[in-house]
Amino acid sequence: MYEDKTLICKDCGNEFIFTQGEQEFYAEKGFTNEPQRCKDCRDARKNQSRGERTFYEATCASCGNVAKVPFQPREDRPVYCSDCFAKQNGRD
Repeated sequence: MYEDKTLICKDCGNEFIFTQGEQEFYAEKGFTNEPQRCKDCRDARKNQSRGERTFYEATCASCGNVAKVPFQPREDRPVYCSDCFAKQNGRD
């Protein structure tokens, strides 16, 4: 029913393919407009609006290594590095 279409990105001017699968997804969701930007430009636009994330350093409550976390650590709550956090949650 659908065939791949070549579209032009309105930001960078490069060609990109609007695949059959993407067209089916758009139809399934009820979207009526075709995409106007290639994947790279869409991703760049998403990241631009998201802004820069701030990371904080904390000492891991389990191993004592430095952990960088995306939240302000509090004194009354333990902070774990990625490895120890995964072990705590059984994700080894």
